[in-house]
Amino acid sequence: MLELVDITKVYRGGKRAVDAVTMRLETGMLGLLGPNGAGKSSLMRIASTVTRPTGGRVLFHGTDVVARPGALRRSLGYLPQDFGVYPNLTSREFLSYLAAAKGLSVRSARARIDELLQLVNLTEAVKRPLGTYSGGMLRRVGIAQALLADPEVVIVDEPTAGLDPEERVRFRNLLSELAADRVVMLSTHIVSDVESVASDIAVVAQGRLLRRGSPQDLLAAVEGQVWEVLVDPGDLPDVQRRQLVSRMLRTAGGVRVRLLAQGLPYGGAEQVTPELEDAYLAIVNRAGQPYAPSASDRSAGWR
Repeated sequence: MLELVDITKVYRGGKRAVDAVTMRLETGMLGLLGPNGAGKSSLMRIASTVTRPTGGRVLFHGTDVVARPGALRRSLGYLPQDFGVYPNLTSREFLSYLAAAKGLSVRSARARIDELLQLVNLTEAVKRPLGTYSGGMLRRVGIAQALLADPEVVIVDEPTAGLDPEERVRFRNLLSELAADRVVMLSTHIVSDVESVASDIAVVAQGRLLRRGSPQDLLAAVEGQVWEVLVDPGDLPDVQRRQLVSRMLRTAGGVRVRLLAQGLPYGGAEQVTPELEDAYLAIVNRAGQPYAPSASDRSAGWR
């Protein structure tokens, strides 16, 4: 349904935010995972027709939406990382205004807004002006506006920022339900936001697509490379300098370090089962060229 073909974005001054990224998205959820500054937001803005790429094409049902954005915009729900509101309006007034801008009738908008306010747990605050909302509450308003027109494509950039743990779980479950019959693109730098809901994960860094596959594919890439070892606190700086450390826990007997290494890193180290965060750190910190799937990658399920 949605294709990004050789997308490049170069900003004034020569900064290359997106570097020749190609991805095809079909019904389901794609988790776009990468560190801050990886180019995720630039890629999301291009995919949602907010920003034009320097090079490449965005295709929606085969239509080039860089040249003709209307087809995608009518079918799109987009939540940017920086979402602004009118502080003097209530959530219902604000959503009604956006519904009118999207062309929804007053009757259908009223029913849809009631449904969404309940969905994002804002019914008790519906009469308060948005200027009195917390950051997490404003994020929930942003989620509601992205779903107003029952879109075919939902693009959300760092959607759980400012949400408490219960709200994050609620929102991840909502996105998972939406992905049953829509294209959902979720951008985040938080591994837990995608590991439980996305069956398709793309890892980006420095504007490049480094790896794409299922969580199981990513885990298989670091099988046998994750270790835990107890070290003296005084040795910790040397361990961090020599190894890629994913986790540390101070205990009475020393510091328990979780790290990635091709072979036995230290005497007494124990091999442990990889987690998605281990795979993510390994991919992001791996030097080399942008990801191009080999024949063996494709046969294993990489895309």
